[in-house]
Amino acid sequence: MLRPALTLSLCLFANQSATLVLSPILVEVARDFEVSTATAGQLRTISGAVAAAAALAVGLLAGRLGLRRLLLSGLAILAAACGLSAAAPTFAVLAAAQALLGVGLAVLLAGAVAGATAWTEPSRRADALSLVFSGQAAAWVVGMPLIGVVGELTWRLSWVVVPLGAALLAFVLTASLPPVRTPAAPTSLAQDLALLRRNATLRAWALGEVLAFAGWAGMLVFSGALLIESYDLSLGAVGLLLGLAATAYFPGSFLFRRYVDRAASRLIVALALAAAVVATLVGTVRPGVAATVGLLALYMFLNSGRTMAGSAFGLDAAPGRAATTMGIRASATQLGYLIGSGLGGVALHLGGYPALGATFGSLFALAVVPHALLALRARPARLAS
Repeated sequence: MLRPALTLSLCLFANQSATLVLSPILVEVARDFEVSTATAGQLRTISGAVAAAAALAVGLLAGRLGLRRLLLSGLAILAAACGLSAAAPTFAVLAAAQALLGVGLAVLLAGAVAGATAWTEPSRRADALSLVFSGQAAAWVVGMPLIGVVGELTWRLSWVVVPLGAALLAFVLTASLPPVRTPAAPTSLAQDLALLRRNATLRAWALGEVLAFAGWAGMLVFSGALLIESYDLSLGAVGLLLGLAATAYFPGSFLFRRYVDRAASRLIVALALAAAVVATLVGTVRPGVAATVGLLALYMFLNSGRTMAGSAFGLDAAPGRAATTMGIRASATQLGYLIGSGLGGVALHLGGYPALGATFGSLFALAVVPHALLALRARPARLAS
């Protein structure tokens, strides 16, 4: 279990690093190509939109290729997109590279989480998920500061050293894993969408994931700006503090793993409600740097468990369709980035950081509603039995 889980964790490290790389270098990219920072910011929108659409085809691809070849394809696409981004002679080429990146992001995120089930005994699934998701946190703790350091030389090097380097190493390690095919037969996109229409539990879970990821990703997008504008910190200090806060993800993922298999639904509800409170406090209660960073660390801690429990719930909602459900989850993640960034920008413009925190807190509270409705529907059946 350990070797596949660590390999899949590296896949998610490469995936998350590629997602983060634009954040610290955005101003330099805009300056080099003589576009506004706002225009350069749309590069993340391009990759997110493509990833949200491409993720829905992961079930089809996994059935045709098998998970190992699917992951190898995703890593190759990610590496190619990073290389093209580093060498892009024009902004249009960089935008095209981000579209290609979106395909790689979708395939890797869905394939790596599905692989935690495929290469692991059912009794060790929670342990595997914990290790796999630690790769995302490592991208914040290790990848983000490294991106900033090499970006001081040139923003192009940031694409090469971190996500491209990690993708190539993950490609070598993934190629040495034993081939594993998904349990289900190959499906079409129409069949996967039909599964979503028929399965009320899967549908409710998907809606909850979109809302929760909107709150989670939105806070990540604006947390740096909140620290800078609240406490007049430098970019270097902000990167260090966010990396420090992200370390809380690790103890959370290992602590909550023992409850994932037997209480995923309850864990999703409890941790989402707690995250709603913390998100609101981040925006409204800012007595000092230490307090805000502490709240952000608690936010990371809570979301480590919620993310893992959400994945386990989705895998159980459609047994034998791991690649399909994780494709839906990957799409929900990218939609969350788009929704959270958009709503966060509106809230910040209208009411400042208190409105921003309240918006993200509300999204987490709304993410609980689908699970509460599922519990109410299940209650009469339990009473009847």
